Amino acid sequence: MIRAGIIGGAGYTAGELIRLLVNHPEVEIAFVHSTSNAGNRLADVHGGLEGDTDMRFCDSYDLAEADVVFLCSAHGQSRLWLAGHEVPAGVRIIDLAQDFRDESEGFVYGLPELNRERIRRACRVANPGCFATAIQLALLPLAAAGLLTDDVHVTAVTGSTGAGVKPSATTHFSWRASNLSVYKAFTHQHLIEIGRNVRLLQPSFDGAVNFVPMRGDFTRGILASLYTACPLAEEELRRLYADYYATAAFTRPVAHDVDLKQAVNTNKALLHTALHDGKAHIVSVLDNLLKGASGQAVQNMNLMFGLDETAGLRLKANAF
Repeated sequence: MIRAGIIGGAGYTAGELIRLLVNHPEVEIAFVHSTSNAGNRLADVHGGLEGDTDMRFCDSYDLAEADVVFLCSAHGQSRLWLAGHEVPAGVRIIDLAQDFRDESEGFVYGLPELNRERIRRACRVANPGCFATAIQLALLPLAAAGLLTDDVHVTAVTGSTGAGVKPSATTHFSWRASNLSVYKAFTHQHLIEIGRNVRLLQPSFDGAVNFVPMRGDFTRGILASLYTACPLAEEELRRLYADYYATAAFTRPVAHDVDLKQAVNTNKALLHTALHDGKAHIVSVLDNLLKGASGQAVQNMNLMFGLDETAGLRLKANAF
């Protein structure tokens, strides 16, 4: 059994990660760390775990007890944690923050559809951002074929869990319900990793990725709508996506329109492509807490330990 430790266990992504790991056939959880919740039951903080585990949060731990450590603290904390701890040889690290998405400190960018073989060999993996996952999955086939020749225009909407568990003015129910708003237009931090990886596949791409993110009045999921110039016929475009993702474990191009309910509560990313007057339109849907965070982290763990990539991740969408 793989022994897993979790640092920063009180947030949404950690809660989803625990839910996945307690049901994973090849994993046992060694410890879940949370300074603010030390001694409390996991299920008292993450109510969906009631009946699944009686574990409690700890405020101290021994890294030698783990084979893999998931870092689930806030952005900026992972780099501080790594600098302050001597990690035993052989202990793998998966960071769910944005600290190492530049592949510094020996980390590999953890998007399996881009770096599957590198992830298999990695000791340290930086999990991608949720928006970054949805948008990159929509662009990778075009970039790999050298077909990004113009600016890319993206509008994407995310659920309130994307803002984290700590309440704020734009996450509480009375503001978010029956509401929609734009934030960080053209400046979202995930543009950095998107631009870097698109240009790794297509160095000639010199256009902009124009990204307008939106807050939705729902709790989880991302729907991204992208368009850009494309020289292909529609059937060629669909074949390009089908061929690129033919071996992907969870990313699936489909011929029909896609919606959030098909992907929420799963590790799937569903893509629909169409052509309109010389422009490719791609719609990408996924669960921001699963394929956009904790599910992808488990997928990366599976690859790192030579397991079936889908182990512990065969989840049903909560369509209705």
